[in-house]
Amino acid sequence: MVWTILAWAAGLALLGVVALAVWLHAPDKPRAELEAAYPGEYRIVEGVRLRLRDTGPREAPALILLHGFGASLETWEPWARALSADYRVIRIDLPGFGLTGPDPSGDYSDARAIKVLVGLMDQLGIDRASLVGNSLGGRIAWNFAAQHPERLTRLVLVSPDGFASPGFEYDRAPKTPLVMKVLPYVAPRGLLKANLAAGYGRPETLSEATLTRYRDMLVAPGVRRAILARMEQVILKEPGPTLSRITAPTLLLWGEKDGMIPISNAADYQRYLPDATLLRLPGLGHLPFEENPAGSLPPVERFLAGEAP
Repeated sequence: MVWTILAWAAGLALLGVVALAVWLHAPDKPRAELEAAYPGEYRIVEGVRLRLRDTGPREAPALILLHGFGASLETWEPWARALSADYRVIRIDLPGFGLTGPDPSGDYSDARAIKVLVGLMDQLGIDRASLVGNSLGGRIAWNFAAQHPERLTRLVLVSPDGFASPGFEYDRAPKTPLVMKVLPYVAPRGLLKANLAAGYGRPETLSEATLTRYRDMLVAPGVRRAILARMEQVILKEPGPTLSRITAPTLLLWGEKDGMIPISNAADYQRYLPDATLLRLPGLGHLPFEENPAGSLPPVERFLAGEAP
C-alpha cells in the first residue's frame, strides 16, 4: 500500500513537471516576423549572416558599438541617433544574439567575435574606428584594442566584463547551471524582466516595450541554443597582460548602481590602464544608454571629440 501511494505521488509530481514545462514552453518566433519588426542590413562576414545598422556620413570618423550579453543592436539606438550627426555609426547583433543568430561555425569565443569584427571593417572599408563596448561587448572591445591597436582610435568601455567573479574562474570553463539547460525551450517574461531590472539603477524605468524587444531577440531562431553554447565555451583569461598592451585613449563609464558588474570592478581596470579616465554615473545601472541616454551620452561625445569627459 505504501509503495502504491509513493508511486502515485511520484506520478503526480512528474505530471506537474511536465505540465509546468508545457505551460512555460516558448517556441522560436518566425524570422520573417522578427525581421519585419526589427529592420536592419545584412552582410555575410566570415560565414556569418551579420545584422547591422550603418548610419551617419560615410566620410566621418567611424564608431562601432558592441552590445552586451543577451542584447541586440537596438540597445544603442538612442545614442546612435545622436552620434550619427558627426560619426559613421555601426552597430551589430553579435554572433549568437539577436537577428544575426547562431554562428554556423559553432564558435562563440572572443577570438571568433574579433575575427568577425575585423572582417566587417574590411568589408566596409574602415581602416580605423573608435569602439564602444558594454559588458560582454566591452570584453570583446578591449581584447580587440590589445590585438589590433593600428585599427583603433579611441576606446569606451561601459561596465566591461572580463575579470573573474563567483562561478567564473580563470582558465576554466564554468559549470552551466542545470536550470539553464531548459533555456532553449522556455522564455518566461517575468524572469526576463527580473534579470533586466537588475541592470537598471531605477528598475521602474524599464519599459514594457524594451522588455518585449529583449524577449523577441531571445526567441529569435536558434538564439537560446547559441547562448547556451556560448556559456559552455567561455574561458576567462587573467586580463592584466592583455589590458597592459592597450595604448588607445580609454574611457571607463560606469553606473554607480550597477547590479550586474559593480563599479568596484573599475579599480581592476585602472590598475592595468593607469591612463584611462573613469567617469561614474550616479543613480544609473549597467545599461545607462537605455536607462538615461540623454544624461549618459555627453561625456562620451566629449571624449570621442578629444576633450575631457
